[in-house]
Amino acid sequence: MSQYTMHILVCGGTGCISSRSHEIVENLKLHIEEAGMSDTVQVLTTGCFGFCEKGPIVKILPDNTFYVQVKPEDAKEIVLEHVVKGRKVERLLYIDPATDDSVSDSKHMDFYKKQMRVALRNCGFIDPENIDEYIARDGYAALGQTLAMTQQEVIDEVKKAGLRGRGGGGFPTGLKWEFAYKNKSDQKYVVCNADEGDPGAFMDRSILEGDPNSIVEAMAICGYAIGANKGLVYIRAEYPLAVKRLEIAINQARTYGLLGENILGTDFNFDIEIKFGAGAFVCGEETALIHSMEGLRGEPTTKPPFPAESGYWNKPTNVNNVETLANIPVIFLKGADWFSQIGTEKSKGTKVFALAGKINNVGLIEVPMGITLREVIYDIGGGIKDGKKFKSVQTGGPSGGCLTEKDLDTPIDFDNLIAKGSMMGSGGMIVMDETDCMPAVAKFYLEFTEEESCGKCTPCRVGTKRLCEILTKIVEGKGTMEDLDILKELSAVIKDTALCGLGQTAPNPVLSTLEAFEDEYIAHVRDHRCPAGKCSALLEYNITDKCIGCTACSRICPVNAISGSPKQKHTIDHAKCIKCGACMTKCRFGAIVKE
Repeated sequence: MSQYTMHILVCGGTGCISSRSHEIVENLKLHIEEAGMSDTVQVLTTGCFGFCEKGPIVKILPDNTFYVQVKPEDAKEIVLEHVVKGRKVERLLYIDPATDDSVSDSKHMDFYKKQMRVALRNCGFIDPENIDEYIARDGYAALGQTLAMTQQEVIDEVKKAGLRGRGGGGFPTGLKWEFAYKNKSDQKYVVCNADEGDPGAFMDRSILEGDPNSIVEAMAICGYAIGANKGLVYIRAEYPLAVKRLEIAINQARTYGLLGENILGTDFNFDIEIKFGAGAFVCGEETALIHSMEGLRGEPTTKPPFPAESGYWNKPTNVNNVETLANIPVIFLKGADWFSQIGTEKSKGTKVFALAGKINNVGLIEVPMGITLREVIYDIGGGIKDGKKFKSVQTGGPSGGCLTEKDLDTPIDFDNLIAKGSMMGSGGMIVMDETDCMPAVAKFYLEFTEEESCGKCTPCRVGTKRLCEILTKIVEGKGTMEDLDILKELSAVIKDTALCGLGQTAPNPVLSTLEAFEDEYIAHVRDHRCPAGKCSALLEYNITDKCIGCTACSRICPVNAISGSPKQKHTIDHAKCIKCGACMTKCRFGAIVKE
């Protein structure tokens, strides 16, 4: 039994560390030592709590007090007041925006009420760099269980659970394992895809930072099931903290005999190696990923053959992404029946989303499949920032589409999102408000896919470039009505002819915004006007009669485009104006308008 009567958990995810949570840990330990309580109070660095909007987060057990936006200098007060005197530090508690009441327990926060943490079950609860804490929460028990089963029994359990790939494709995981199992070879491989490339996505990173042992265990289970003795984690080198904690987990597992030879006294041998990626979006596609690991250009190849037949070094290879693997140990610990009862008929379990954009509660969430977009955005996300009106939500990253207010009651699962012209993707969810310009949003995503195209096939290499050029014309007010027809036709051609899934889905942001917001495109083309007031080429700043001649705008203008005498109405020389908006921001009287 632990000697400690109190545990202080501090978020050690990348986001909170960038806000100095590591200094909070140091200060807490210092002040606890000064108070003579080091023997009874333990300070732990954990993974991500999920509520990134309110980080850094400090959680105190056993009373489950949840402190938000903590600074290193707050550590002394937390120790002296909460730890020593038993009094909560009220100013650090979460304030419910709906009631203005402080909430001390995360279980009573709207952000967490509708969540169900399965893949994220250990993130924010354990020290990710201590394998003992993972074992204390039944870690590696699933591996021991599966080693007493036949390979087919393990695969059948995963199939029965109904788990589908969380990397974007949604292919049944058990079926994928079975294909690799049935392809006989002297060597097979298990690959973990940790090349998280979607803008705004940080699901896989957070799992690896907060619970790396769950991935190690899941890969070993997969290795046993398909007959592989070698695992590889392909991870982007831009994730240094995830890499560090994964390396620690692998080394500790080897020390404990959970990786290597004769695992848990059986004849099963399995070990894991880390391979680094350079951040190429296309390497999220499994064949491109495999080529990159082989030292070749990260380019996709036509399928078949699938990796299960001929993958890494032309050997049978099973590729799953991080979140998919994070579900595996739970399926065996709680049973396939338990897992399959969560979610919808064709989309079982939960899904992790990186909720970002114009939303009050930015963060990492995990919800049961079948929850609606409205529940995610308004109940968990807390609605739109600054009281603005909801406009759209982009799901699936650059490969997904924009959904509108009429789609808010859509249950979130693989098939429903595809039917709406979007997709689940890996789990990025970016919310937009009335100030966002949808042609500009489409342009943003096409700039990304054009830049990230591997260039192997003409539809993606040239097609995305042409789409981006047309969108640029439109947001600059130079487009024509014919351009809108070309956008639709070219998008359809790319979808039908691109080599891989990334190229085939690249036009989705264009097609979904054209369908839902065609009036905005027409306004840009025909009226030379941006309804959202975002496209600078179509904007004009003017000074109204509210101007009192304070000269603040003329003094801030970087190009001296504003003139006028003190206490007299000023004017803007539109030929000089670069439309930076500095004047409008500086004006205290609302005298400058954007038209």
